[in-house]
Amino acid sequence: MTATRITRAEARPLAEREFELFADLVATLTPHEWATDTDCTGWDVRKMALHVLGAADAQASVKEFMHQFRRGVPINKQIDSHHWVDGINELQIRERDHLTNDEVVAQLQAVGPNAVKGRWGTPPPMRYLPILFGPPVGWKPLKYLLDVGFTRDVWAHRIDIHAVIGRPMELTAEHDGRLVADIVAEWADIHGEPFELILEGTAGGKFSQGAGGERVEIDAIEFIRVLSGRVTGSGVLRHPLPL
Repeated sequence: MTATRITRAEARPLAEREFELFADLVATLTPHEWATDTDCTGWDVRKMALHVLGAADAQASVKEFMHQFRRGVPINKQIDSHHWVDGINELQIRERDHLTNDEVVAQLQAVGPNAVKGRWGTPPPMRYLPILFGPPVGWKPLKYLLDVGFTRDVWAHRIDIHAVIGRPMELTAEHDGRLVADIVAEWADIHGEPFELILEGTAGGKFSQGAGGERVEIDAIEFIRVLSGRVTGSGVLRHPLPL
């Protein structure tokens, strides 16, 4: 199977559904699970949820987006920052830390539709504003985030939470499998090496590029955890794709 990128027409329902799934997950968390550390250094589940909420608030409101950019970027000088977005993520958490867990749940349940509406309401000139993502992605237009990037972020953090609370993740081929295929397509295009990839599970599939490449068999969600740096990869899986 040849992996294909998500079209803009596909992207909106995927974004809407992912916000719903993330909110559904956090609504079921126990007090112990909220306080469980994740694979993202310095973040427990609660901080991860606060980041997702803060990012959604910024997607829903240009005013909030500009506030987070102006106030967040300087925070990079105060923290162990590896990317300019780290300061924005930290601001999102700090400004929402006063919320109770129930309030976080309620706000996550409410913000999804507004965040998606805000993303799809971004005018065309802004959609093509160049953004530096760093290696291996490099420079991409803002629409890279608006259409799929923000959805991937929420999805990756849903994976992160399930990984540490030990509960099975709700997966479908139509939703999670489509996100996986899109990531495979971008990842393959960036590194360019031949491979035969067997991704197991509901979100998986069989993908290949070129001839004579390495054959890899791995669970689809574990594959995403490797590409995102949560788990170390080798061979063709040494090529990352930050999420």
